[in-house]
Amino acid sequence: MASFASFPALLPTFVSEWGLSATEAGWISGIYYAGYTIAVPVLTSLTDRVDPRRIYLGSALLTGLAALGYAFLAEGFWSAMAWRALTGVGLAGTYMPGLKALSDRIEGAAQSRAISFYTASFGIGASASFLLAGELATRFGWRWAFGLSALGSLVAMAIVAVVLKPRAPSREEGLHETHFLDFRPVFKNLRAMGFVLAYTTHNFELFGFRSWIVAFLVFSQALHPGAESLLSATAIAAIFNLFGWPASILGNEAAVRLGRQRTITIVMTASAAFACVFGFTAALPYLAVVALGALYAVTVTGDSAAITAGAVAAARPDQRGATMAVHSTLGFSGAFAGPVVFGWVLDLAGGPASQNAWGVAFASMGGVLILGPIALAICSRAARRHGDAQP
Repeated sequence: MASFASFPALLPTFVSEWGLSATEAGWISGIYYAGYTIAVPVLTSLTDRVDPRRIYLGSALLTGLAALGYAFLAEGFWSAMAWRALTGVGLAGTYMPGLKALSDRIEGAAQSRAISFYTASFGIGASASFLLAGELATRFGWRWAFGLSALGSLVAMAIVAVVLKPRAPSREEGLHETHFLDFRPVFKNLRAMGFVLAYTTHNFELFGFRSWIVAFLVFSQALHPGAESLLSATAIAAIFNLFGWPASILGNEAAVRLGRQRTITIVMTASAAFACVFGFTAALPYLAVVALGALYAVTVTGDSAAITAGAVAAARPDQRGATMAVHSTLGFSGAFAGPVVFGWVLDLAGGPASQNAWGVAFASMGGVLILGPIALAICSRAARRHGDAQP
């Protein structure tokens, strides 16, 4: 995760140095998730047949090499696109395969809580990545920031190699009636697909937010001379992402106690409302902007673990890897689209120098997000009609 936010954390730097438009910057942010989306169906589905540990180690190595490639060879839009796409492929082989390795070893109520802690740790890694990229770039330049982030991959490989013992898929998991890339049984699982579709709109907003929050804070700081002396935009973004850890865990705990669908619907609706307002606040006192951003960050991540735990619980045991592959593939297609659409709307509405354009761009995320609870409700009703059990 050390290289995860290297580009969005330094997005204003690249816009200035390479003369990027908001649309181009959105593409570089989004292509990371496109690489993830392309690779994850294969890499995650394989975890039903191959020890996820092996997939994780190879993918972590790729992540480190891609970060080094960006550090030494990125010179503009196209080369940045290529190296960020490869970094996304590396994430595809670590995030969901890592979750599969965890869920294979835990069952029952403990599994839901373990998944919530695992997915919440993504936010901790993202926070560290924002902070490291900003601080290293300030001291040594952006190439060093990318190059040193490769060390995180080496540390992750060492931890997994030592702590996670090899485990072959069980005999039951190895009995497959279909090809490992045949996802038709997953698409027929309406209960699981409701969570998958909700996850897609969730990621559209989440990764649009993560990709553009530093640039928005820099824009707001420019409207308030002296505001940048409080905390750097990357440090504030790191704090926002850190809020995702408790928000995601508490959201899943609420889902266990109050009902998963109800909790997800409340959180997503609140987040959509924040999205429609937050982008128009840049001219408010800077501390107010930061406070509202912190509240928004809580709602952005509050549904994450609840959605993913719901998808895992709704999956058939022998199709858990395939279900997670579909969950991640469709979900991260939303992650790819979010930053790109945000940048496109930002340019279309007047560009990064326009206060109104920022408001419209954030509101576009809210418009997509609200489709999530609607899809979840439709699929849940259809599943009940077909006799599917509540996860």
